[in-house]
Amino acid sequence: MPSEFFNTSEVLEAILETIDEGIHVIDPKGQTIFYNGVAAKHDGMKRSEVLGKPLLEAFPSLNHKSSTLLRVIKSEKPIYNYSQSYVNAHGRIIETLNTTLPIYVDGVMIGAIEIAKDYSSLKQLSERLADLESSLKTIKSPEKKPHGNVGLYSFTEILTSDNGFKGLISQGKKASRSSSSVLVYGESGVGKELFVQSIHQASTRRKEPFIAQNCAALPESLLESLLFGTAKGSYTGAVERQGLFELANGGTLFLDELQSMPIDLQAKLLRVLEDGFIRRIGGTKSVRVDVRIMAAMNIDPKKAVSENRLRPDLFYRLNVLSYELPPLRERTDDIALLTDHFISIFNSKLGLSIKGIDEKAKVFFRKYHWPGNVRELKHTIEFMMNHTENDVLNLEVLPQFLKKPTPSEKILPLREAMIEMETKLITEALLQTNGNVFQASKLLQIPRQTLQYKIKKHI
Repeated sequence: MPSEFFNTSEVLEAILETIDEGIHVIDPKGQTIFYNGVAAKHDGMKRSEVLGKPLLEAFPSLNHKSSTLLRVIKSEKPIYNYSQSYVNAHGRIIETLNTTLPIYVDGVMIGAIEIAKDYSSLKQLSERLADLESSLKTIKSPEKKPHGNVGLYSFTEILTSDNGFKGLISQGKKASRSSSSVLVYGESGVGKELFVQSIHQASTRRKEPFIAQNCAALPESLLESLLFGTAKGSYTGAVERQGLFELANGGTLFLDELQSMPIDLQAKLLRVLEDGFIRRIGGTKSVRVDVRIMAAMNIDPKKAVSENRLRPDLFYRLNVLSYELPPLRERTDDIALLTDHFISIFNSKLGLSIKGIDEKAKVFFRKYHWPGNVRELKHTIEFMMNHTENDVLNLEVLPQFLKKPTPSEKILPLREAMIEMETKLITEALLQTNGNVFQASKLLQIPRQTLQYKIKKHI
């Protein structure tokens, strides 16, 4: 195939059409010169309504200040991960997360390109969850207040025979006496949320809300509005809405994967920790909140600081009460204890009468490194109990990715071996992230779409 083929505009357009994100390109005069099908779907528009037309004609609710494309044309500077809210020509509110870049040819800017992700549905879901939290809090009458937060764990439910972990539990019980912020860190699956829930349940705040939010699950602007709330008119379609700080007032707000919170938003969190006031997005009134902040991280906070993923001042503010939870492979005596516990749980759930695991399985469990920690052990036991025909679990019903080839087995062809290893790594990443494909793709350092394809193909 001649190399000239790859320089045609038709091929470039075909490539841009295959991208699973909205692509919108305008020329220096603000006229749309490319608009792919995904962008049209995001915007709730027909391509014919946008292509070849001035941007502000196609989207009359925008102007030169609110349009990221027009701002880039004027400033010739890129804008990264910016949330945009606008009304399309049909009156529908659109929410997108945009990265907008100037396009240069021979040093001359010839236009701007916008790569947009639609998060309207994600935002609506988050707001509905916040509304639900608010309604649940509102309907509780003082005289009928439930005892504690139903479904939360307590220290009595943390099973361990490890002296080091027992020491951490003892420290956690002491931490429950105060309202100081708490930082818990350790690998995925070690029980960080269980630990902070237990601190809350042992504290004087036990009858008040415990609200958890994963900082890696949402884009910055959405996470900010979810945490701080919004004032009416702060953006198109915005209404007065309480944020999680206000909903957690009197109780505890747990921020998981804190290192994923954008640095600018970490500064706002630090201010709340320092003075106890929040201000809704677009609002002018400061509201005092009494919230205990607990945070968790799946990497060492000092490493996060050195990688500029955690503000040093926020780290020092949280580091007063910090706890590193050990991985399961460092407390091997707990493996047998937890195995018996999970067998008991799944006997009840599945209507079985499994007595335990055989000696070979015990040896394997003790030697295996458990990268997904307690969560992986629990899922492994559940898998084995769903597949066993015996009353004692053995190595024959181990999940396939855990099975190691014996010396007598022939060497697999390279392609098969690579697929097997790939499947094992993907499965372990999904276990560590509790099935979150986006987080698993970050662990594996591959695009989300690539991981979704491999999951569909191999798992």
